[in-house]
Amino acid sequence: MSEKHRPSLSEVHRSIKIPNSSSFWRKMLAYGGPGYLVSVGYIDPGNWATDIAGGSKFGYTLLTVILLSNLMAILLQSLCVRLGVATGRDLAQACRDYFSPRISFCLWVLCEIGIAACDLAELLGSAIALQLLFGIPLVWGVCITALDVLVLLFLQGKGFRYVEALVIMLVATVGICFIAETFFSRPDLRGVLLGYLPNREILQNSEMLYIAIGILGATVMPHNLYLHSSIVQTRDWQPTVQKQWEAIRFGTIDSTVALSLALFINSAILIVSAATFHFSGNQNVGEIQEAYKLLSPLLGVSAASAIFGIALLASGQSSTLTATLAGQIVMEGFLQFKFPSWLRRLVTRLLAIVPALITILIFGENSTSSLIVLSQVILSLQLPFAVIPLVMFTSNRRLMGEFVNPLWLKFLAWGVAIVIVGLNVELLSQTFLG
Repeated sequence: MSEKHRPSLSEVHRSIKIPNSSSFWRKMLAYGGPGYLVSVGYIDPGNWATDIAGGSKFGYTLLTVILLSNLMAILLQSLCVRLGVATGRDLAQACRDYFSPRISFCLWVLCEIGIAACDLAELLGSAIALQLLFGIPLVWGVCITALDVLVLLFLQGKGFRYVEALVIMLVATVGICFIAETFFSRPDLRGVLLGYLPNREILQNSEMLYIAIGILGATVMPHNLYLHSSIVQTRDWQPTVQKQWEAIRFGTIDSTVALSLALFINSAILIVSAATFHFSGNQNVGEIQEAYKLLSPLLGVSAASAIFGIALLASGQSSTLTATLAGQIVMEGFLQFKFPSWLRRLVTRLLAIVPALITILIFGENSTSSLIVLSQVILSLQLPFAVIPLVMFTSNRRLMGEFVNPLWLKFLAWGVAIVIVGLNVELLSQTFLG
């Protein structure tokens, strides 16, 4: 492979063997993993505040928004699989190869800002969890969570499967915690099912629409599109058209199953919030710390708050691991410049830690929620600059060959891109213009 097309994450590129067996489940096991690394971006602490606020204020109504945003995410992540398998490039490399150097540089800067913002929300989420569970001050919690770089470096040295296994374990922990929370909160099953149906009130109620746009705008993480298009290439499929189609099929199944789990977790956060707060008269709960303090008293289950805190910690830590990989992929893909893993992680962490520490020290610990919201706004700004190139590339026959999006998928993908851009523009206008 030429220097121009040197793979990102070269130390794990094509490192996982695919069996020649015809067994569906053996191949599914071999291809399974990347989707779960991607799924953590859809359940990171940045999403918790909007889910909690939506459930406490409007009950189950906004479940339809969570469902819609997850369906869009499944579509976009399937395009990432298609791009990575068909071209041997990740999204960052494709941008570098097919855009002018000036445009490519601008996209890289925007992406780095987005990753730093995402890392900030995840770092604060982990720090908040440590404070709630163990009473550790936020300032120290922020510093402690920065040490996860050591975990990632150790696991990458062992092999990429170990990274996937850790992330899957953390995602499973979040899922198990919210199964328990849902059981404790005893939601109204009929109300939950009706919540997944479209409701005109969402468009008519400006406050409900604002939270709905927040859920949509914070769900699809731009760095996930770069991440997924790269890590699907950790699988060593044979370089034939038939095997490429097989890799696309199994990679898409993997991400769809993983994102369905993310759909359950996001739904469960909103359902627990609705059942616990909305129908008990606590309709203004919008912060993670407040939700933690009220869960056990309102549910009458002493362990409920602790389980919530454990889920938050697992969510924050799994998200920071994948943000690290995404940062490495973006820098190598856009700049062809390979930082040592420890140095890349240190730079990313400093970009998140410095504003977090400054804000906490100057404005106090109550300012963390505002900082998380700001990070989601920054992510919304960056999102169109990742979604539009992805749809462009996968719809380009000259680049994709026979793996190009069919006509129906082109229409659907561009429709999703337009909706995401429109909703993010609306979110930003409401955020800055009130």
